[in-house]
Amino acid sequence: MPRAIWSGTISFGLVAVPVRMYSAITEQTLHFNLLHAKDDGPIGYRKVCKVEDKPVPDKEIVKAFEVAKGEYVHLSDEDFEAARADGLRAIEIHEFVPYDEIDPILFRHTYYLGPQDGAERVYALLRRALEDAGLVAIATFVMRNREHLGCLRVREGVLTLEQMYFADEIRAPDEIGGRDVKVDKRELEMAAGLIESFSGHFDPERYRDRYRDALAQIIKAKRKGEEVHVAPAEEPEEPADLLEALRASIEARKGSRNGRGRDGLSDLSREELYERAKDAEIPGRSQMSKEELVEALRQAA
Repeated sequence: MPRAIWSGTISFGLVAVPVRMYSAITEQTLHFNLLHAKDDGPIGYRKVCKVEDKPVPDKEIVKAFEVAKGEYVHLSDEDFEAARADGLRAIEIHEFVPYDEIDPILFRHTYYLGPQDGAERVYALLRRALEDAGLVAIATFVMRNREHLGCLRVREGVLTLEQMYFADEIRAPDEIGGRDVKVDKRELEMAAGLIESFSGHFDPERYRDRYRDALAQIIKAKRKGEEVHVAPAEEPEEPADLLEALRASIEARKGSRNGRGRDGLSDLSREELYERAKDAEIPGRSQMSKEELVEALRQAA
C-alpha cells in the first residue's frame, strides 16, 4: 500500500467523504549525483550573497518579491500564514460538468483518493453517483498552503483528483502557429489519407522512454568497464517535394499493412532499423521514428 501524502474530506453539499490522497504517478526518471571526478566526493553548495561575496547564514535569508527592477518587498512567515487559503483539509465540490468540456491543457498532476477507515460506504456512494451521472466534479482544495483547482472523476473504480491549472496560468498561443497560408487541395487530400492510414486506438503500453532505456544500457555497459562510442550524427536531409513525400508515405503505409509482421522488422531496434535504412539509402531516415523506418524499409524491399 503506498503512503498517503494528504488526508481530508471531500465536501459534497452537507455530505463529507473522508479520504486519503496518493500520488498516481511513479516517475521513472534517472537521477544523477554531482561528484568530484578525482575522488567521487559529493558536490555541495553554499548560500552566498552576490553583493558581499560571502556565505550567508539561514537566519539572515528572507523571501522577497521583486515589484520593480531592483525593488523588493520582504515577506515573513506571518505574511504567508495570513495569505493561506481556508479549507486546509477539504476538497470542496463547486459544480458537476461533462468531462469533454475541460481542455486537457489544464491538467497538471493526478492523484488517487482512497477512503479513510470507516468511510467506505460514503466513498462508494459518491463514486457510484459520479459514474451514473456521467459527469466530473470541479473542486478546489488546499495543499502545501496553496489553493488548487481540481477535477474529481472516477478511474477504474477509484476516485481520482486531477490537479489543474487556473485559467490565468495558461499562456495564450499568440501567433505561435505562424501566419495563415493557403493549403493546396491535393496536398490536403494526401495528408487526410495519410492520417487515415495511421488511425487506430491508443495503447499506452506501446510507448517507452527510449532515451531513458538507452541511457540505462550505457550505465550498465560502463559499470562492466565497456567502452561506449557515439555514432556520428547525420546531417538532416533536405525535405523532398511535399506532395511526393505524402504519396510515398501513404504507399509505404499500405505496404506495411499488407506485409506486417512477416519480415521481422518490427522486432528490431530503431538503431538496427536505421543502419538498414542507411544501407538501402532511404532518404530522410535520420528524422524517422521506428515505425516510419519499418514502413520505409518494407516499401524499399
